[in-house]
Amino acid sequence: MQKNGSVRSKHIDFILTDMLCIELAFMTACAIWFQHLTELSFYKKINVAILGVYVILMLFNSFHSSIVKRGFLKELWSTIMTCSEVILAALAILFVFKESATYSRMVFGMFYLFSIGYMYIGRLILKFVVRRGFKTGKNRSNVVIITYPENAEEFYNILNIDNNGSSSFIGMVMLSDTDVEEIKGVPVISRESIFDFVKENAVNEVYILAKGGETGKLVDQFLNMGIMVHLGLNLEVESLPNIKMERKGPYSIITTSINKGNLAEYFIKRVFDIFASIFGLIFMGLLFLIFAPIIKIQSPGPVFFAQKRVGKNGKIFKMYKFRSMYMDAEERKKELMAQNQMKGLMFKMDNDPRIFPAGKFMRKTSIDEFPQFINILKGDMSLVGTRPPTLDEYEQYDPHHLSRLAIKPGLTGMWQVSGRSEITDFEEIVRLDNEYIRNFSLALDIKIFFKTFIAVLARKGSK
Repeated sequence: MQKNGSVRSKHIDFILTDMLCIELAFMTACAIWFQHLTELSFYKKINVAILGVYVILMLFNSFHSSIVKRGFLKELWSTIMTCSEVILAALAILFVFKESATYSRMVFGMFYLFSIGYMYIGRLILKFVVRRGFKTGKNRSNVVIITYPENAEEFYNILNIDNNGSSSFIGMVMLSDTDVEEIKGVPVISRESIFDFVKENAVNEVYILAKGGETGKLVDQFLNMGIMVHLGLNLEVESLPNIKMERKGPYSIITTSINKGNLAEYFIKRVFDIFASIFGLIFMGLLFLIFAPIIKIQSPGPVFFAQKRVGKNGKIFKMYKFRSMYMDAEERKKELMAQNQMKGLMFKMDNDPRIFPAGKFMRKTSIDEFPQFINILKGDMSLVGTRPPTLDEYEQYDPHHLSRLAIKPGLTGMWQVSGRSEITDFEEIVRLDNEYIRNFSLALDIKIFFKTFIAVLARKGSK
């Protein structure tokens, strides 16, 4: 079973804020104590070591458990404890390596006080932003409850006790007949329409409290749609993947998801995405200077192409590319559908007449993809993931196709490095994407990244 600490993967923003505050506190202490900033270079090693200590401690502690719900005094105490653990661990390392006398005690004393102040203020500001996002619905998770009429109200009340606005209960499904149209203001949905409702409302999570014999098929269907499922303990769980347990009031809940990754892996993945996107955007700027005039000459119009795509859990975002097609490409697509070489819900054809000459080179070398580093930096996408479908493709999805949306979409992924120009069956793409999601690891991401790099250099896998 996964440890409950894996829930902290949703607090990466607080982790990065803590690290920034620690960095600022150390630099402030050094800047105050030393007359010349050039002396700060002497402290670079210990600076890096302190950040490393924080990351290690964070992975084995609950620094951010229920952080959004914590009050001012509890947050202050939590901040003091976090900073105390970091400073004590750093001093212990210096003592072990006999370096404690090398560094100024005053610097560490000031660093400790500044880190508490900066971290406390940083956390309060970020919590304000997150809570404001909950109110506007930006960061809110859409949730559906499935249970029996006699359990519905009590189960809803229990789940809602700890709800600080992060969850929006948008529907309830009753597993036995009832004439009730809503419970506690939440509309009751017929069991027959649940999957259409989930698809149309970008549902992120489902809570099921029912007898095991009635839920097994539901669980499989939701997992195939890439939705996180929370189950009552009375369900048979032996065959469910990636299980963890938690308590919701008097209820014991089992959570299962096709996603395999843990906090540390997703944290490292996001940090790598940020650094990769910064370098990618630098190259994008250079490519813009070269290709913008060419695009304008060969096909007058905007240099960038922005298209609505469907991301993780059905969230809509704008994906950016260098434009490689003529301006009337979408209208002409309907005329070319008869020549589609792809079996299923994607369009692909050799020698697509909608692509202008320079666009063919840009696609062959994947230059047109570089603006997607904007999406990666924003967090809409990741470097490695599944390719995001267009809105018209998404509207035609069968339930099992939705599993592709269980993770952030990526610039590259499993099917792209498996010979994307040779794959002509959409179901094979879905299979490869599911294989990636179920077997996610940093090692697999690195493998896919280098395979992509080699494929781009060799100009393979794209037409």
